[in-house]
Amino acid sequence: MDFCIQLSADYPDKSYGGDQVYKDMLEQARLADQAGFESVSLTEHHLINVLMNPAPLQFAVRIAAETANLKIITSVVVLPLHDMRIFAGEIVVADILTDQRLLLGVGRGAYKFEMERLGVPIVETQERFDEAIAVLQALLTREEVSWNGLYYQFEPLTIMPRPVRAGGPPMMVAVLDPAKVYSYARQGMHIQTTPLAGNRKLLQNQVRQFRRAQTERNDNDEQITLTLSRIAFAAESNPRRLLETAHAYYKRFDNVFTGPGIVDAGMIRPLPRTQSIEELAANVLVCSSAEMVDRLALYAELGVDRMVFNINFGVSQTETLECIQQMSEEVLPHFA
Repeated sequence: MDFCIQLSADYPDKSYGGDQVYKDMLEQARLADQAGFESVSLTEHHLINVLMNPAPLQFAVRIAAETANLKIITSVVVLPLHDMRIFAGEIVVADILTDQRLLLGVGRGAYKFEMERLGVPIVETQERFDEAIAVLQALLTREEVSWNGLYYQFEPLTIMPRPVRAGGPPMMVAVLDPAKVYSYARQGMHIQTTPLAGNRKLLQNQVRQFRRAQTERNDNDEQITLTLSRIAFAAESNPRRLLETAHAYYKRFDNVFTGPGIVDAGMIRPLPRTQSIEELAANVLVCSSAEMVDRLALYAELGVDRMVFNINFGVSQTETLECIQQMSEEVLPHFA
């Protein structure tokens, strides 16, 4: 099982400065590279202060310039917000400038506030995504592509420069619905999923559907992988304080993910949650290193190929860096 650090750009206080947020994430990426993590991941979100990153490909290029070995995952780029005829070329350039260390994670967009402020009705995102990913794959694999669909209509064109890797960088779809996990995996796409703060039954179903698709694919097909994203933090003392911090984070996250989307000048308003801190503790990986090893072993047994750790949910930069180092020394070696 490989391990990834999510550079999640949590920005709870404007006075901290966006420049400092990005300096912090670069420092986390450099440490992750030195400490033996396989990858870092970057979100795409606009207009909000949680998971704040409106330019993941740009940031991926900067990270590549300051690291040596890390894979850099866009986790995820929101395809309905981009024109694939332009975005395909941007992907190729980013793949070149990251020395082919880019793994292109894509998704349809999950926040109604964000999508509709940018002119994409949330009810259309699935349909737009499915057409966009088909257009993107065509542009990255063929020349003189034309299209006559619902959202794209264009005469033959060829994106330039052409991809260095056949078909461009590997593509991974972020999806929660187990049925869609199966559908995209059956099409040969890498999968990223998460139960969020949900229960183990949902996770087992997501994994089951991935394995079903994997089994049904031809033995000669390219191997696909399953990536799981979880809030995680190695806490040897006072995990309750960190769980309270994670609970406060979810008060903002839930607001835009499943809630009304109340945002005050870019700052997501925290709203009450029905899930208790004790219930949350059972569904996130905020615990001692020894307990984390035991809990991660269950994911390894399920067949998860990569774990993405979101460790930036409101804790300080000092604590974040200490956690990365501790995980590298006390957790990763058990899964080498």
